[in-house]
Amino acid sequence: MRSGSTAHRTSPGGVLAVVFLTLIIGSVVSRCDGGNRRDRGTAREEAVSDAPYQAEVDEGIGAAVAILVDTSGSMKEPAPGDSRPKYVVAREALGAMLDATDAFIARRPDFPIKIGVYTFSSSVRVQRPIQPYDKSALRQTIAELPRPGGGTAIGEAMREARPDLYRSGVFRKYLLVVTDGENTNGRAPDEVAREIFRKSEGAVQIYFVAFDTSPEKFAFLKEAGGAVFGAGTGAELKTALDGVYQGKILAEAPAGEREGVKK
Repeated sequence: MRSGSTAHRTSPGGVLAVVFLTLIIGSVVSRCDGGNRRDRGTAREEAVSDAPYQAEVDEGIGAAVAILVDTSGSMKEPAPGDSRPKYVVAREALGAMLDATDAFIARRPDFPIKIGVYTFSSSVRVQRPIQPYDKSALRQTIAELPRPGGGTAIGEAMREARPDLYRSGVFRKYLLVVTDGENTNGRAPDEVAREIFRKSEGAVQIYFVAFDTSPEKFAFLKEAGGAVFGAGTGAELKTALDGVYQGKILAEAPAGEREGVKK
């Protein structure tokens, strides 16, 4: 007889119970710790998402303009007061608008103007990245804008172009949107405009030209430091674009420089 041996022996059932309990406790602790890590990760992501935009390169004087052109299906319709389609009238008006850059550069050769062209329908295309003004290259880009078709992704176009402004190397930044309709694809433009206004701390100015559509659709721009201009006909589109480009962008940019506004 082996005295005391029975008192110190653990039954197989008892061993399994201890192992099972240990696994349960470990699983609970792991889930709690994992949840805390996820919570901390989410908090960090939210903090990053609310952080102001940062320039990706050193910035100096000058102005960068991202021109966003609507090429949705409705741009095939005749322009009011004109027998030509709206997209043809818009191309002509944009070309006339950019002609003002030559006179500006002649007056201020030390003040760089950089321009990019983007189009949007159901998706967004970069037709020409933001680069120093080149008259012949821009004319060719505008002449080759895609024919209209599809939906209207205004907000997505704004999101696509915005980072390029922060790669342009200049303080003054502008989004110029030409559209004849309402957003149908992707994020809503009012949400994007408010986000850009907040994260750029007002450094990105947003201007809309509402062509053959109510400017009231874009009244939200007032809350985002921007403005909307109405254009019912082709002639009015030329006037509106000229007013935005010469009266706002080319006039504001050097004024901001003189005032020491480096945004």
